[in-house]
Amino acid sequence: MSIQACIFGCQGLSLTAEEAAFFRDVRPWGFILFKRNVESPGQVRRLVEALRETVERPDAPVLIDQEGGRVQRLGPPHWPVYPPGRAYGELAGNDPLLKREITRLGARLLAHDLAELGVNVDCVPVLDVPQRGAHDVIGDRAYGDTPEQVALLGRAAAEGLIAGGVLPIIKHIPGHGRATADSHLDLPVVDAPYEALDATDFVPFRVLSDMPMAMTAHVVYTAIDPRRPATTSRKAISEVIRGAIGFDGLVMSDDLSMKALSGDFRARTRASLAAGCDVVLHCNGDMDEMSEIAKACRPLAGRAKRRAEAALARIARTPEPFDVAEARARFAAAFEAQ
Repeated sequence: MSIQACIFGCQGLSLTAEEAAFFRDVRPWGFILFKRNVESPGQVRRLVEALRETVERPDAPVLIDQEGGRVQRLGPPHWPVYPPGRAYGELAGNDPLLKREITRLGARLLAHDLAELGVNVDCVPVLDVPQRGAHDVIGDRAYGDTPEQVALLGRAAAEGLIAGGVLPIIKHIPGHGRATADSHLDLPVVDAPYEALDATDFVPFRVLSDMPMAMTAHVVYTAIDPRRPATTSRKAISEVIRGAIGFDGLVMSDDLSMKALSGDFRARTRASLAAGCDVVLHCNGDMDEMSEIAKACRPLAGRAKRRAEAALARIARTPEPFDVAEARARFAAAFEAQ
C-alpha cells in the first residue's frame, strides 16, 4: 500500500491495538510525539520502534517539538532543561560568533538527546521575527527581534541538529511574528503591506531556504491572500513560499486540529493539499479526527514524494564526533557567565 501524505500522533505512552491497526492500514508518512507520550527513555524508544513497525519503515520520520523554554516535550528528570530561543540571542553582548557557536551547540545537544530515542526530526528552528504589539505565542521562542539575528541563529540551530543526525523543520513559514492572535485558538490576520513582509518576515526563511522541511503558518496575510491562511492558500504557497522565498523542500501544514482552520477535517486536509502542502500534520491523536483525515488524504507521490525522500536522505548516518560531557559543561558555562 502507498505511503499517505500525513503525519499523526498517538494518545499515550504505548500504542493501543486500535492505533496500531489504524496506522498499519493507513501507512502515514510519519508520526509526532508530545508530552503525553513521554515517561522515560526506554519507554519512548519502545514507542518509537512500535510506531515504525506499524508502517514497516525503520527510517519513518518521528517528530517532536523540542525547542527549549516553553516548548519542550522532554524534560527532567530524564532530560535537561534547555533555554528558549531568545536566551541565545541575548548571550555575550555584541559577540555574534559566540551566540552562533552556543546556539549550534545547544541544538547539537538536543540532537544527541533525540537520536538516543530514535527521534529523527525536531520542529526547530523558529524563524519568526516578532513585532511590537504581536501576540506572545512566539515571544521568547524567537532568537531575536531582527531578521538578521533570527536567520543567523536559526541556521546555527539547524546545522547543530543536522550534525547530530536529526532533521530540522523551519517554522512557521512565511512568518508568524506579526500575528495578533494565537493560531491554536483563533485565526490571526496580518494586514502588513507585502513590502514589509518581504523585507522582514520572509528574510530568515529565504536565508534558510536550503533546509529539508518547513511548517506553514495558519495566518492570513491580506497582502497575499485576504481569504485563506497560508496553509490553505495556493497563492501563499506557490507565489511566496515556493516563489519569493525560494523554498523547494518538503512543506507540511501546521497542526490541522488548531482552531485557526475552519471546516471539518476532510475539508482541512483537502484544502491544505490542494494549496500545495506536501504533507498534512495532525497532532492530538484523536482517532475520529485521524480517520477523517485519512479518508481525504492522498498517497505521497510526484514532487511531494521526491521532496520527502530528499529530506530523509539528509539524515546523517554517522553524526559528527561529539564529547557530550564536555559539550554540556561548555553550554552551561556560557549561560552561567551571563
